[in-house]
This record gives sequence, C-alpha cells and structure tokens, in this order.
Amino acid sequence: MKKTAAKAVRREPPPPKPKTPWPDSIARSASEWAATILILLFGTTMILQAFVVPTASMERTVLIGDHLFVDKLAYSPPGRLFKSLLPYQEVRRGDIVVFRYPLDLRQNYVKRVVGVPGDRLRIVNKQLFLNGKPAEEPYKQHSTPYLDSYRDNFPSIPNVRLPERAQAMLAEQVKDGELVVPPNHYFAMGDNRDNSEDSRYWGFVPRENIVGKPVLIWYSYDAPSGQLSGGILSFDHLRDLIPNFFSKTRWSRIFRLIRGHNLN
Repeated sequence: MKKTAAKAVRREPPPPKPKTPWPDSIARSASEWAATILILLFGTTMILQAFVVPTASMERTVLIGDHLFVDKLAYSPPGRLFKSLLPYQEVRRGDIVVFRYPLDLRQNYVKRVVGVPGDRLRIVNKQLFLNGKPAEEPYKQHSTPYLDSYRDNFPSIPNVRLPERAQAMLAEQVKDGELVVPPNHYFAMGDNRDNSEDSRYWGFVPRENIVGKPVLIWYSYDAPSGQLSGGILSFDHLRDLIPNFFSKTRWSRIFRLIRGHNLN
C-alpha cells in the first residue's frame, strides 16, 4: 500500500493590529486621567474633605498643623432615597465639627459643639453648666490662671467689642442669666478655652454652615499658625516643609482617629 505524505499546511500570520495614531492615544490617556480626577474630586468634595488646623483653639484634641479628613456625609440631611442606606446623624453635644465661619463663609473653623437647639447654658468661673448641671469636660484645658469677666463668666456684659450678630445673641437669647440656643443653631467652643475665638464672641453656628465632622488625622506637621493661614500649599509652609519634613512631622499623630465626647 502506498503511503500518502501529510500535506503541510502553511498558516498565515495574523494581520498586524493597526496602530492608534499618537494624537488619538494622547486623547484617550487624557480622557482616562480626566475621569480619574473627576472621581477623586467627587470623593473629596462630596464625601471627604481635607482640612488643616491653623490655630491653637482646639488643643490638646487637635493641634496646629494637624491635617484632617472631614466626613461631609455625617450630618447631611437624609433624603427619602438614602436615609435608610447612609449613616446620617444629628449634631450632638460634644461632637467636633468643621463649619463655615459665620462672619466669613470662605473660612472653615473647627470647634466642639457644647449646646444644641433648646439647651440652656452658662459659664461660671470657667465651669460650663448645661441645663442647670455642671458639664464634665475631660478634653478642655485652661492656659491662663486669671478669670476674665466675660470669657469665663458667660453670658455677661462684654469687655470687648462684639460683632452685631453676637450682640443680638446676648440681647435676644439670654433668659434668667442663661443663654438659650435657638432652633437650627448650635453653640460651639474651642477646647483650649482661654485661647479660643468661638460662639462667645461671634454668636451661634447656623445648621447650614456645618460642613461635617473630622474623623482622622492623616498627617501632622509642627508648623506655626502664620504658615498655615494661606493653606497647606502656601509658599511659607512649603519653604519650611521641604527641608524639615522628617524632623517636624509628628509621626505619632498620623492616622489617629478623632472622636467626640458624650456631653450630657
């Protein structure tokens, strides 16, 4: 029987894929980066916001140069669709909040809420009284040994010039020697009580001014207050940060959680 030789089959190589013209490649990369940036911007503007502490009013809780992540969803008013899905909550006594400064909405402040709508409060010789009872505040500190007639005994006759909204607060919301917090407003103070420009001096915080609650210190740098007044990207701050990053970074504070205190 004659054997039949197997016939070799020649396979043609697949045609080369057409190269994407370089302008189209650049456009595609640009669109991908744009989408990524939009997602990051959405996340940082709608959910989290970075905030740097520029003053000493909240020492020892947060320090000058602490960089915070602020949860912007914590106090958002719940809608019909999301109220059962997202962990919304009311602003509570003892919460630390970031809010737009009532006298200049371009500035963000961080303070502790010590009075919610309906609360009656007064300060006697540096002791805060809430609804007739002395408040336990393990977080507060006093940096001056003397008593100030207005700061440490509040409400009383101011010994400094106050803006109109603070004067209106004292004229309209003081009853029987106590300050009564009106609806949709909050009374906020710094933990560093003797060195804090707070609701005693510029009035209540409107509910719509509250941005969110700080949840985490993601970075901390030992910088003077003046460096941070222009933000973390200011020239003065960067000039100090670049050569001193390792020596002035507070490594022990990085990733420290920030929690409020149940103030009853």
